[in-house]
Amino acid sequence: MTETRFWEHKSLVEMSDTEWESLCDGCAKCCLHKLEDEASGDIYYTKVRCRYLDEASCRCTDYPNRSRLVANCIRLSATEVTNYQWLPQTCAYRLLAQGQALPDWHPLLSGDPDSVHKAGISIRGRAISDEFVHPDGYDEHIIHWVE
Repeated sequence: MTETRFWEHKSLVEMSDTEWESLCDGCAKCCLHKLEDEASGDIYYTKVRCRYLDEASCRCTDYPNRSRLVANCIRLSATEVTNYQWLPQTCAYRLLAQGQALPDWHPLLSGDPDSVHKAGISIRGRAISDEFVHPDGYDEHIIHWVE
């Protein structure tokens, strides 16, 4: 069982696995393919999602095996989270690592797992599977969603 508002008094490295996992708001933006401008280092999100993501639930269909199924699927680590500049600005891992508060729509605050979808933060209904896009064509699907 997770402690009430544990994120307000525990660092990311002090959290249990259950607490760590509960920080995920279910937006699924981390499951979108991203492109990096090698010259500037800028990260561009595409609307192309991993084929193992269930877009309706915004959850991985094989979460325990995701790193085996997708070679570049990154397992977030509390000790490395500050290096993940590609995480969305709204991501709880990124926000807490930067000493910021969780947004009001975050499921840990709202008590509603659908609040991320109701707030328009998730990718639900806005992405396409990488099964249908050639990797050389990802640049045609760059998006600029307001967070």
